[in-house]
Amino acid sequence: MAIVVLDVRKYTIGTAMKSAQILRDKINSQQLTLGMLVTLHLWPDFIEIAQRAGLDYLILDGEHGPHDAEQLATACSIGRMIDFPILIRPAESDYRTVRFAADLGPCGFLLPQVKNSQMLDDVRDGLYLPPRGKRRPGGHGNRWTTDYTQPAWAAQVENDWIVLPQIESQEGLDNADAIANHEITTAIAIGPYDLSADLGVCGELTGEKMFAVYDQIREAGRRAEKNMWMIGDGPTLQQRGFTFLCIGEPVTALEGMIRTNVTGLRKSASSPA
Repeated sequence: MAIVVLDVRKYTIGTAMKSAQILRDKINSQQLTLGMLVTLHLWPDFIEIAQRAGLDYLILDGEHGPHDAEQLATACSIGRMIDFPILIRPAESDYRTVRFAADLGPCGFLLPQVKNSQMLDDVRDGLYLPPRGKRRPGGHGNRWTTDYTQPAWAAQVENDWIVLPQIESQEGLDNADAIANHEITTAIAIGPYDLSADLGVCGELTGEKMFAVYDQIREAGRRAEKNMWMIGDGPTLQQRGFTFLCIGEPVTALEGMIRTNVTGLRKSASSPA
């Protein structure tokens, strides 16, 4: 497998959203790109831990997580200062919710329950200033840019947003090509559990039906010349040819590691010397 080396020097001059540009290059070059979805607990030090551990990005879960706006903004600020990509999954994929998420200062978004390209038109309005959209910027997200003119917003922020629309329903599946081809889509994405429920095979994520669905969505992305974001067991997904991976939730991973250690120790303690 060829190893792609990024020339990070090109991001150091006149660049605001450097982290987004680095992540976009990794996604588009089909490098193995690894991240985690932070749902259960979020603490500032974890951003540095993730970077030191070799992850390429984090997604802060505003759909199912208990994180408040200040926690999200603080995490985004740390990512901004250390050039580590922090994305947010907002609770909804509508203009008002996405616009507020953008104000918190992430470099991109994982959009839940995207069913058609018209929903992405609404998202576009929440991410771009007039005349491209309807956004009214504010909050921590203002710190991405050096001035507040429309050309500065376009060059330093808006052109670099990472946008990952999740297909999580039959309707979204039916419109996969339109979603993948939308101008704001960086890579097509999936919500495998919700999609399995909508298709009548709830939780059967490794069955023949779901594997066929994964391939269908990935092909829609390929036709649009875009990668696919996939969440699940990293080695299995890598074997199936996926390169843009979310390898789980940090606290769940920690629990699994502790359980493995505890089980091993108890097993060794009960075995005869």
